[in-house]
Amino acid sequence: MKIKDISRISHRKVVTVRPDAALSEAIKKLVDNHIGAVPVYDAKEKMVGILSERDVLEWVSRGKADVGGTRVKDIMTQEVLVCRPEDNIEDILKTMTDRGIRHLPVISGNSLVAMLSIRDIIEEMLLQCNIQVKHLHDYIAGGST
Repeated sequence: MKIKDISRISHRKVVTVRPDAALSEAIKKLVDNHIGAVPVYDAKEKMVGILSERDVLEWVSRGKADVGGTRVKDIMTQEVLVCRPEDNIEDILKTMTDRGIRHLPVISGNSLVAMLSIRDIIEEMLLQCNIQVKHLHDYIAGGST
């Protein structure tokens, strides 16, 4: 199965933030949109980072509290791992698990087309397992009469 097979991510609005935005603005976007990470795009529409809940919590844990005066670029993760719609779900899940990443931008060509969460993958895999169980149950039930 491929990332593009996860239909729930294609219907979701992709939210981004600028590197010079106030951290308070980025936090508001996370909260208002019920998301755990937001890609950071510069004025040239180039992805320069990602800001996650974890980035914010690590920043706060260091005794920081000035969310209005701090800029996204000051605490964002600069090295962004991305995936593509054609990538295999199991491979991406392994990468996310191995690296402790919960959110990945999905890039097609040079465009951000979706955000993928580890929850999206788990829910899709669970759905596929349930479908397989139903098919097997129907096969066994049909074969025994």
